[in-house]
Amino acid sequence: MRILAAVLAATTCLIATADAATVYPIDRATILAGSAFDFKVEFAGVVKPEDVTVTINGEPAATVLGKDYEFIAKEEGVDASAVLLRAAKVTKPGMYTVEVKAGDDARTVQWDVYGTPEAPKAKNIIFFLGDGLSVAHRTGARLMSKGMTEGKANGRLAMDDLDHTALIGTSSTNAIATDSANTMSAHMTGHKTAVNALGVYADRTKDPFDDPRVENITEALARTGKKSVGIVTTSEVEDATPAAVVAHTRLRARKAEIVDMMFELKPEVVLGGGSAYFLPKTTPGSKRKDDKDFIKTFTEAGYTLATDANSLEAARGTNTGKILGLFHTGNMDTVLDRRFLKKGTVDKFPDQPGLVDMTKVALEQLSKNPDGFFLMVEGASIDKMSHPMDWDRALYETIEFDQAIRVATEFAKTHPDTMIVVTPDHTHGVSVIGTIDDDKPGEDMREKVGVYAAAGFPNYTDADGDGYPDKVDVSRRLAVFASNFPDYYETWRPKMDGPFDPAIKNEKGEYVANAAYKDAPGAVLRIGNIPRSTDTAVHAVDDGILQASGPGSEAFKGYMEESDVYRVLVEAFALAPAQK
Repeated sequence: MRILAAVLAATTCLIATADAATVYPIDRATILAGSAFDFKVEFAGVVKPEDVTVTINGEPAATVLGKDYEFIAKEEGVDASAVLLRAAKVTKPGMYTVEVKAGDDARTVQWDVYGTPEAPKAKNIIFFLGDGLSVAHRTGARLMSKGMTEGKANGRLAMDDLDHTALIGTSSTNAIATDSANTMSAHMTGHKTAVNALGVYADRTKDPFDDPRVENITEALARTGKKSVGIVTTSEVEDATPAAVVAHTRLRARKAEIVDMMFELKPEVVLGGGSAYFLPKTTPGSKRKDDKDFIKTFTEAGYTLATDANSLEAARGTNTGKILGLFHTGNMDTVLDRRFLKKGTVDKFPDQPGLVDMTKVALEQLSKNPDGFFLMVEGASIDKMSHPMDWDRALYETIEFDQAIRVATEFAKTHPDTMIVVTPDHTHGVSVIGTIDDDKPGEDMREKVGVYAAAGFPNYTDADGDGYPDKVDVSRRLAVFASNFPDYYETWRPKMDGPFDPAIKNEKGEYVANAAYKDAPGAVLRIGNIPRSTDTAVHAVDDGILQASGPGSEAFKGYMEESDVYRVLVEAFALAPAQK
């Protein structure tokens, strides 16, 4: 994962200038009627303003967009012209054909501007994002948590019982592969974008904050009503997924600025890690480069601050209407480390709340608003533990994520006007292929892998009924493997001393197998199948599985793009009643 941010930043810079003009919003964009978006045309070279014509459905662009665009003779750092209009709007639903011409440089795109029903279907939406959640995570979590007898699961996950299902395409605008930023951004804006980008179309300029913006769901709710917004995550609250709820930048790594954007929009509840980006640079552990103290800024704005599980519990009864919970300077520890093994950074942050408790507090607070709410809950470390192929931690994270979903389904029983959505942002190349049985004879761990009939069933138990196995290092456990990997030592066992670190950089700058695992009994060196510049497993291009229940959820069906998911959300809230 160390190399991931650099790779994502590099790929964002590789957006090519086309032979013809580039138009944002892009061809086949879906746009909520009345929502603000930046309109931009990038020409392939320098053009004269008198040679430029931009029409929408045959009319001058200004007539449809409400105001005229600015002509830019040469963009900074680019030997080419552009036109730009900030905060454009199209208020009337329909299909729009945008035609751009400047001499031989021409482009035509179409936009689908849509309205919504006049009456809302749902008062509340709880949006669960399982980062990297794949079929194998669900299967493995069910087997670990519920067990199986004679081929039938002994119980069901909460997500198993949601009513409606859809396959979700996760690709970005610049590649079939994807990351957590652009995928969640598509969920939260209705616009697909490039790898690394949040709430913008990634353009060709160098400034990561001048790209064409699109409205996110927090802005849409603020513009159209009085609903509350909540963000709950086990990652840094400035990380890609939570940032997509509030941010506009093509570089997800600009976390200090994302905190600024978060404060500008002021979600009522923000719970997770990442306090290092709230602290001024003079504070030990700060990752800011300025003197801004956002702990002070948020508390002065009426937020009750919680820094551990005890203070979060206290905030339930004493808060002033808004809660800021920051329980780690970085990403929060996994549930396996936090509750069971006491590894990772638990010694430094011993009282971190779990996803279930954070979800309960958020729902309790947000449900006080008679106008309703939108709550985003992220199971972040499903992904963060899948990258290093730490499958036991990833599956425990999936169990915790599902238990938070159970909290929401119980809430919906008494609040039937609540839609629940559970979806990944992207998937991982991971499969459960059988079991690993320590009791099989011999020293060769590979021969202890049981497939087909030899797999039998794992022997996890849950005597205390908490939904987690009593032991993770049982003698017959799930065999889980990745389809892609760097060079690493496969140990065939749970990592009891802390999260797995499969590959480290050598003197050539290449990632090689981490020799710290070389002497584990039965460890085997696996030669990777991804570039040596990559230190962990990578995302898959496979479709994700979305499940949902509640009013309006029947619209989730078949194959959908992530940008289509946003349309279902805003239709459920009726954010743009169609003009007559």
